[in-house]
Amino acid sequence: MPVSAPAAGAATRPADAQAPQSAQSAGTALNLLVIEDDPAGDLSVPRMLDACGKPVRVRTARNLTEAARLLTDDVHCILLDLALPHEEGGDHHGDGAPAAAGPCPAEAAPTGACAGDDEADGTPASGTSASGSPATEPDELHILRRVLRMAPRHAVLALTDGTDAERAADAVRVGAQDYLFRDELDGRLLNRAIRYAVARKRADLAQRQLTESRLRAQENSRLERGLLPRPLLEGSELRFAARYRPGRSRALLGGDFYDTVRTPDGTVHAMIGDVCGHGPDEAALGVELRIAWRALTFAGLSGDALLATLQKVLENERDSEEIFATLCTVDIAPDGRSADVHLAGHPSPLFAGSGGATPRLLPEDVSGPALGLLPQVGWPRRRVTLGRSWSLMMYTDGLIEGRVDEGRTDSTQRLGQQGMLDIVARRVAEGARGERLLEETMTEVRRLNGGELTDDVAVVLLDRER
Repeated sequence: MPVSAPAAGAATRPADAQAPQSAQSAGTALNLLVIEDDPAGDLSVPRMLDACGKPVRVRTARNLTEAARLLTDDVHCILLDLALPHEEGGDHHGDGAPAAAGPCPAEAAPTGACAGDDEADGTPASGTSASGSPATEPDELHILRRVLRMAPRHAVLALTDGTDAERAADAVRVGAQDYLFRDELDGRLLNRAIRYAVARKRADLAQRQLTESRLRAQENSRLERGLLPRPLLEGSELRFAARYRPGRSRALLGGDFYDTVRTPDGTVHAMIGDVCGHGPDEAALGVELRIAWRALTFAGLSGDALLATLQKVLENERDSEEIFATLCTVDIAPDGRSADVHLAGHPSPLFAGSGGATPRLLPEDVSGPALGLLPQVGWPRRRVTLGRSWSLMMYTDGLIEGRVDEGRTDSTQRLGQQGMLDIVARRVAEGARGERLLEETMTEVRRLNGGELTDDVAVVLLDRER
């Protein structure tokens, strides 16, 4: 005979239904907590299950106070008798103990407005309707709600008389996994109902956790996307292109960071950096340094003074003294023909001039130490002539540390700066500029690596055509 009218979405229960092993295997012992006021009466759950020969260990509580004491993490399912005495739903249990989470005193709260009680599960307080008027809903459901609040991660079966089909269905609506009719109960039916209830509850919890994880992931994605830089180049004749890919799986931000802004005097300031490490803490520190760089740039700082201030920010925000960051800044004059370059332990930018000149790396002889390594140091300036038309590529070391043997895992040869320079030179000779140059370069680097690069990668390309 059927156990009950099952909850919505669980109308059929095939014998091979997927469920956790502990809920499916007849040889797996489960712990059942029975809450009924007459455990020695006609309904003897332990005797019933013993006769069935199924490994279910039974604990019995006469009221909710005893149930709270017996409810431990190893309990898998609760069998609740909806016919418990009415006193169980009041301010005190039948044995005189205060209720753990009982309703508000009538004189202390308006009808149906007991905060933190039945409204917590979206249903009106027991004895009232949603409009505040008296309801026909039975008082026993208030006991069920208290059990559900007391044991939110446990499966619950509601036990009632065969004449109370409507009340039993209401119990499932409130939150029970299923219901059983007292006059139809036997060991085989009870054992099956217990195991299905446990499996159903675990599936519900897993689905809820999955939904919560998806929502958190969506929130994190929106947050990370909002922290990505938006170049401010209004009024500039320079073209901007960038590629950014964090090494962490399913992340939008890594330890690499970049930014580009134009100040009121017409100077274009570009920056790219790399915090050592690949975790979320490094990503957060990279965002802090980028925002600090933008604020300091708009405040009028540049060069050595700006880098010294950024080092103070790093020293105060990092979690360990071993954390450091490399940085490259380029300040392009308003006429676009020259630039000041500062290197703090970072790879030198790549420069491609006009007239078919071979791309080259800017000199690294004026590089200073990475931020956070040495106190009270300086970062000398290097002034470079750009000319009328040019391309300037700034990048992090993730771009040049990929393999060059098309992803062979036994290969130790890396692309390096020279390899990257050769790729760019071939693309420039073919007439690639701007977005096309950047895209074709990245595609070739990935091909040589045999797939996506494993490290954080950031690349910024600025160019000017006249």
